Amino acid sequence: MVPEAVQQTKEGTAAATAMPQAQEATNMAALIAAAQAEGELNVIALPHDWCNYGEMIETFKQKYGLKVNEITPDAGSAEELEAVKANKDNKGPQAPDVLDIGPAFAVQAVEEDLVAPYKVSTWDTIPDNLKHPDGLWTGNYYGVMAMQVNVDAVPAVPQDFADLLKPEYKGMVSINDPRIGNSQAQAVFNAALAMGGSPDDSSKGLEFFAQLNAIGNFLPSWNQQTFGRGETPIVFDWDYNALAQRDANKDSINIEVVIPKSAQLAGHYATAISKYAPHPNAAKLWMEHVFSDEGSLIWIKGYCHPTRYNDLVARKVIPADLAAKLPSDELYAKATFPTLEQLNKHKQLLAENWDKVTKIEFRKLQ
Repeated sequence: MVPEAVQQTKEGTAAATAMPQAQEATNMAALIAAAQAEGELNVIALPHDWCNYGEMIETFKQKYGLKVNEITPDAGSAEELEAVKANKDNKGPQAPDVLDIGPAFAVQAVEEDLVAPYKVSTWDTIPDNLKHPDGLWTGNYYGVMAMQVNVDAVPAVPQDFADLLKPEYKGMVSINDPRIGNSQAQAVFNAALAMGGSPDDSSKGLEFFAQLNAIGNFLPSWNQQTFGRGETPIVFDWDYNALAQRDANKDSINIEVVIPKSAQLAGHYATAISKYAPHPNAAKLWMEHVFSDEGSLIWIKGYCHPTRYNDLVARKVIPADLAAKLPSDELYAKATFPTLEQLNKHKQLLAENWDKVTKIEFRKLQ
């Protein structure tokens, strides 16, 4: 059966029309043919060293023979949604087909009618709390918030948020604007939990960064270059990013990755298809790729826990050497997974109160 998204044109080639209903079963042969007729895929905000997306993209290109246009790899979740809005009528390479966004931004994408429904063939193996019931977004991988520390540039490696208030860390602690990027927003959320807040009230996170700023320990904005030079030697990122950076820079930077002792914040990202995708069938094929066993193992190689992790374990498809790469499960045992409502509340709190509470202005880095 050919999905509704595929019609035979007069010339006998497949052309994309309306998106199929999310509940329809996927016919992979027809989907592959339709995607190959479109010829390319536009992705956004997928750095190659983030969750091993470099290998994910390369295997997709090799397997299906599609060109992949990579839009602004370092974009944040908010910028991804803006890219969809700005390119609703654009069918060129700057219009995202698929998104990789934090859960609060996934909620926003649904509310603003920016995403299209699609349920991957492995849908039933993904936990219900990590996917939209209608397939408007699907949680793809998760990790916990970590400190990434340039050991050579600090007097001692901090073990928790409270340590960062010590005078020896003057001008050493940094995050980027948490109103734009999901990982930075969750660093503030984690600080709130560590400093006595709760998932329902993350205001203590803003107070913590306000205090860091007031005592001179905070330096706004960082990138891997400023981190490597020791200018911003203590930063926050998901464990999988920090561990990947540790491995990639083992010959030049002495990096230690610390899971904060007092509170561990877990978070997932979500994949979604733009409602205005120029290549809707290629977008669905990308979804099938990343949520396949092959795609899930690629994520594990990048230190990410795929949302299908329990299913993979139950079916014993994770090679032992690959499983051994992940941090101990004990680090995740007490991790807090905020609800979508709590994440959305935190996002609103940041938007309305970050400036007036923290007095932090972010700088542009070269």
